[in-house]
Amino acid sequence: MAEVTLGGNPVHTSGDLPTVGSAAPSFDLAAADLSSIASSDLAGKNVVLNIFPSVDTPTCATSVRTFNERAAGLDNTVVLCVSADLPFAQGRFCGAEGIENVKTASTFKSTFGADYGVTLVDGKLEGILARAVVVIGPDGNVKHTEMVSEIAQEPNYDAALGSI
Repeated sequence: MAEVTLGGNPVHTSGDLPTVGSAAPSFDLAAADLSSIASSDLAGKNVVLNIFPSVDTPTCATSVRTFNERAAGLDNTVVLCVSADLPFAQGRFCGAEGIENVKTASTFKSTFGADYGVTLVDGKLEGILARAVVVIGPDGNVKHTEMVSEIAQEPNYDAALGSI
């Protein structure tokens, strides 16, 4: 269990992020069109998991926009923006913002939050995801992790993308 803060108040996650060098837990998430996005579909690629509470909050929206801008120049890389938002909300946001270089993925029918240790287990946002980034290499192993210590802050984009 990790401890992060929300507005300076401690909140806890359901576990810990996978360790660098370990095999990334498999996942099966829902895309904006309700199709499946499974880790097995992305085998052989770098996968950046931009994990956050909700696309309808300012910091989360900024992280999606920033990864969208920076993902345009990445070879053999998929950026998945993962939240507990319904796929319809994710699709609405991306359509309105012109987001085309990242994919959204919803955890609403999965165990992703528990498998990656990012489900918040207390506090105002209990039940949704903490802010984190996990980079998975083409071999399926974890290359980088960051559990953002204050949920209202952005992740370290340079560290995440520099690990690719």
